[in-house]
Amino acid sequence: MLLVRVLLRRALGFTRYVVFVAVIAALAASVALILYQAAVVAEVIIDAVRQGGLFPRSGKSLAVGLIEAMDVFLIAIVALVIGLGLHRLFVDETMPLLRWLKIDDLEDLKGHLISIVIAVIAVLFLRQAVERAGDLDLLKLSAALALMIAALVLFLSMRIHRKE
Repeated sequence: MLLVRVLLRRALGFTRYVVFVAVIAALAASVALILYQAAVVAEVIIDAVRQGGLFPRSGKSLAVGLIEAMDVFLIAIVALVIGLGLHRLFVDETMPLLRWLKIDDLEDLKGHLISIVIAVIAVLFLRQAVERAGDLDLLKLSAALALMIAALVLFLSMRIHRKE
């Protein structure tokens, strides 16, 4: 019975390394998104220069392209934070992280992710605002996004209150 208990404990201890697969996948996704989107940004800038001239339409096209790129970069940061957070929580809790990226439990990881999601939502709204300036549907979109952000901020504030 003691041998079974020892073997079970070792097997369960080893399962935390299964999470390492998710860590590698998240980090690979982050790097791939960043590199791909950097190429997209270069292409957007080159296209704006090719269009020639300083026309409002060219500037709007450039702005929309760059805002969309920021959206993808933020999603890449989500993948990066997930990868680093899972590694810290399940594989190596002594791994040093940046000071602002303090992750001691799943609640910390969720808090960082929600903060980034709020930024992604804001960028999404900004992109829509630039594309549809003066459109009445923009008001509906802004109300829906404001409601979603308020719910996420409420979740974050409740999480902070629980930790104290």
